[in-house]
Amino acid sequence: MAYDEGLAERIREHLGADPGIAEKRMFGGISFLYRGNMAVALRGDDLMVRVGPDATEAALARPGAQVCEMGGRLMRGWILVAASALEEDEALSAWIDEGYAFAAGLPPK
Repeated sequence: MAYDEGLAERIREHLGADPGIAEKRMFGGISFLYRGNMAVALRGDDLMVRVGPDATEAALARPGAQVCEMGGRLMRGWILVAASALEEDEALSAWIDEGYAFAAGLPPK
């Protein structure tokens, strides 16, 4: 599955030159990891965001957010955000920051 390279570039610009950030191809898209922990990933045109199990319900109430499934299995603590909800830089930034904050709270790998 290909991913939206334009959206990937917007994510790169937002994350800047943080030395803790790494990119890795996975799930047929590209993932952005902080200190080895996935924060956000692109699946096609949509954004997977790691919010954690405790923040899932609140995240699902936001525009374009839906439960994230992979291979028919629910991905606990992950949200899939539709591309249409990411057109504004502020919306994309908020999702990236949420995924980054969750990953930053985990021990480095």
